[in-house]
Parts: sequence; structure tokens; C-alpha cells
Amino acid sequence: MTTTTSNPTRPAHPRPEPPVSPRGHAARISLGRVFAPVPSEFLLIASTALLLTGFGLVMVLSATMARSVAAGDSPFEVVLKQGMFAMIGVPMMFVASRFPISFWKKIAWPALIVTTMFQLLVFVPGLGVNDAGNRNWVNIAGMQMQPSEFIKLSLALWLGYVLYRKQTLLGLWHHVFIPVVPVGGLVIGTVLGGHDLGTAMILMAILLGGLFFSGVKLRIFVLPLLLVLGVVAVFAVTSPNRMARILSNFNVDTLDCYYAAVGDCYQAVHGVWGLANGGVFGLGLGNSREKYGWLPAQSNDYIFAILGEELGLIGCLVVLALFTLFAVGAFHVIRKTDDPFVRIVAGGITVWIIGQAIVNIGVVLRIFPVLGVPLPFMSQGGTALLSVLLACGVLLSFARSLPTRTERAAPAARPGRSLRAR
Repeated sequence: MTTTTSNPTRPAHPRPEPPVSPRGHAARISLGRVFAPVPSEFLLIASTALLLTGFGLVMVLSATMARSVAAGDSPFEVVLKQGMFAMIGVPMMFVASRFPISFWKKIAWPALIVTTMFQLLVFVPGLGVNDAGNRNWVNIAGMQMQPSEFIKLSLALWLGYVLYRKQTLLGLWHHVFIPVVPVGGLVIGTVLGGHDLGTAMILMAILLGGLFFSGVKLRIFVLPLLLVLGVVAVFAVTSPNRMARILSNFNVDTLDCYYAAVGDCYQAVHGVWGLANGGVFGLGLGNSREKYGWLPAQSNDYIFAILGEELGLIGCLVVLALFTLFAVGAFHVIRKTDDPFVRIVAGGITVWIIGQAIVNIGVVLRIFPVLGVPLPFMSQGGTALLSVLLACGVLLSFARSLPTRTERAAPAARPGRSLRAR
């Protein structure tokens, strides 16, 4: 009987894995950061900003199509220019969202200096443009820009940095006032020098918003508030044009302006008529009647009237809901952050965007007199759109610093895991 003996099988040795290069490891880590989950505030702010920008492009096309055709131009003449700024602004918003908070602190002073010098160009002969009594635009190489739109963001960043550095001294009034009041007054004065009271009021609101969210005492906050109200009252009373617009808002006989070629209440009345014509469901996209020469500022200051006429109450409520969601996301950033700089800057930006939207819509509804401020994201104006999208990029950068829902739940789960391990 023969027995066969088989050699025992030798265990296979595992092949050594190739060493991972530090460069590949770093690339893997950076790729993980790109696809890391972001807080819900980031998604809320970004999505509402994109929806409002897209909504605005549609309304700018509808509001300007008739005028462009009447002038012999392409019906897409204006919206293509606005779309070009949107194509620049939206990627710029997401690029800005990747910058750390330390970057925004470092550029606070340089940004305010550069934007203020840019604003001073409106007073240079040959560059400054005068429009309806306001000298707040510059024309460089055939491109018209409004420098004061960028001052809004730089002022919010500067306020956040200065008040953040003085956080422990904000109980003393002279530390609150210096350098906030003199420097802020100088910057706002460059805009008032061009007789643009509407933009100056938004800048004053940003300044007050920064002080409020910095946590200064109420008795200290009241003094700048009274100072701002006094400056606005003086500039309103000393201008016959502004006083006429304010008084026309309380005139019960404004319907007579319908028969006049010009008038202080002419545009305001036609804005209300546009909203009234729309009813609940609107006349249909592109079917506005007021845009055919009746409403002069139909694509910028009064674009909300065209929106109400074409899309009715439903369209107006959708836009208001989007601005409300944007405000909710921004206020969540303010509430959840532990960094005073983030809280102050985010508060100033929120006061700017939401406050300006309230003022613009209030003007169309004749709650406020005509102030000449655009509707954020939606009104025609490339500079205004760029500045608002860049401000959203700053908010998104702040939102990235907030802990996600998983990170907030992680500390609560650790004690349980350690207990089970024991």
C-alpha cells in the first residue's frame, strides 16, 4: 500500500503595498476637504443667492426687451451684459467662500482704503458721470461702474475688524467712537459728496448694524443712531428735489401725475399701477404694459413693479420668501458663531442686503419716498450684482467655519462609545 505525502502548502506572503508618497497623501486630504459636508447655512445662502440671481436675469430680460427693440438693438442687449457680470460673480462667490476668516481680517483696512480711493474717481473730470443730479458713477474705457457698491462690503469688513480688536473696550464710548465715527463718516462723506443720499443711508445702516451686533451698550448705540438721523434730515431738508419726493409720498392728489409728462410722483404712481394690474396671477411673463415707456426705471429701481405686473402676487411672494430664507441663513451664521469678527461682518452684510431689499420694495409700494437704491440680485446693474455676490461669498466663507450637524453630534456620542469600550 502506497501512501502519497503532499507537501504542506506554504502560506502566501502578502505583497508589500507600494509606499504612498506625501504628495499623493496631501492630494487625497485636499480632495476630501473639497467634498466635505458643509453646514446647512451654506446651502441655504448659496441656493437663495443663485435663485434670486437667475430670477433677476429673467426679469431684466423681460423689462428691457421692449426698449432695446425700440432703439434698434437686439432684445438681448441688456440681459447679455447683466449675464456676463453674473457669470463672473457666481464663480467669484464660490472662490471667496474658500478663503479662511484670517484672510478677511487681513484685507479689512486695505479694502476700505482701495474702495474709498476708487470712489474718489467720481470727482475726477472726464471719469465721473452725473446722472439725475447724482455723481456716483465712473466711466473707464466705456464701462460704467458704481464704486460705492464695493464700499458697502469693505465698510462691513473694516467695522468687523476694528470692533473685534476692541472687543474688551466697547464699554467705553470713546473706544466705540474712535476710529469708527471719524473714518466711517469720511467714507460715507465721499458718497454724500456725489449727492447719493440713498446709497449713503445704506452705508449708515451697515455702520449701525455693525455696532449693534458688536454688543455695545444701548446708551452708547443711541448716540450714533441720533447722529445718523440728524445727517439724513439735514441732507433731506437742504435739497428741494429730495423734499419734493418726500412730500409727494404724502400727497393725496398724486393721481394727477398720470396726465403729466414729468412729476415728482409720476414714477411712483405708475409703479403702484403696475402692481395693481398684475393682480394675483399676473399678466404673464413678458406682458407688462408699464415697461413700454410708462415706467422710466423699470429695469433697476422699479423692477419689483414689473415683477408684480407680470407674475402677480404669487411672483412677489416667491421673491419675498427667497429673501426671507436668505435672511434666515445669514442670521443662523450670526447666532452660531463664536467669533466676534464673523458676527459683526455677517450682521453688517445682512443689514445691507435685506435692508436694501426692504427699502426698494417699500419704495415701489409707496411706503417710502423714492430713494434710488436697487433691489439686490435682481435690478439691472453689473457693479451692484458683483458686490452682492462677493458679499455672499464672504457669508459662505463664514458659514464654512460653523460646525456641521455631524460634528455637533460627535461630542455627545464619544462618552457613550468610551463607556461601551470599558
